[in-house]
Amino acid sequence: MNEKEKDFVEKEDINQNTANNSETQNKNGYNEMSESEDDIKNLKGAAKRKALKAKKKEDELKGEIEKIKIQNAELNDKFLRLYSEFDNYRKRTIKEKSELYKTAAESTIIALLPIADDFERALKSIDESQSAAAHKEGMELIYNKFINSIISQGVEPISEKDVDFNTDFHEAITKIPAPTEALKNKVVDVIEKGYKLNGKVIRYAKVVIGE
Repeated sequence: MNEKEKDFVEKEDINQNTANNSETQNKNGYNEMSESEDDIKNLKGAAKRKALKAKKKEDELKGEIEKIKIQNAELNDKFLRLYSEFDNYRKRTIKEKSELYKTAAESTIIALLPIADDFERALKSIDESQSAAAHKEGMELIYNKFINSIISQGVEPISEKDVDFNTDFHEAITKIPAPTEALKNKVVDVIEKGYKLNGKVIRYAKVVIGE
């Protein structure tokens, strides 16, 4: 092979290598472009999924907010109704209590009015009769009627003698030597009766105690 042929072959090899390199570069560039497009598509897909997820979360939050608004409105309505009922109850209670104060003694006064009538008749009879026995009998009748009237109102006298001294019912006025051994620390005399109203002591009996 002469020099010209060698030069020709070398040039052909160079051209072939250049062509191969260009083809390889083109393939690499195409692959890179394909990968970039895939990356862009993936990014777009991820962004879309993220946006859809955010939209779903937003819709859920809006739903929760609406539920809370409805619950708040219901609670507010219940509060207003309860407040109105309580206010009406309070006003009704005040009115009933006021009426009770006005009429609390009504039944007691009505029960005592006949006794006032009896006293008037007794006073009138003093001028018409000088009989002490008649006066005493009349006063005893009035007294018994009075006691029965207050007993009917829940009053109970505390007047027993010869019972143990009890600070829940008795107020000791004085002490005297006990007439008998059995009467020591017992009530030997009642100076002033005590009274209970519906089981509650409203006045202690004033008593003398044996010692």
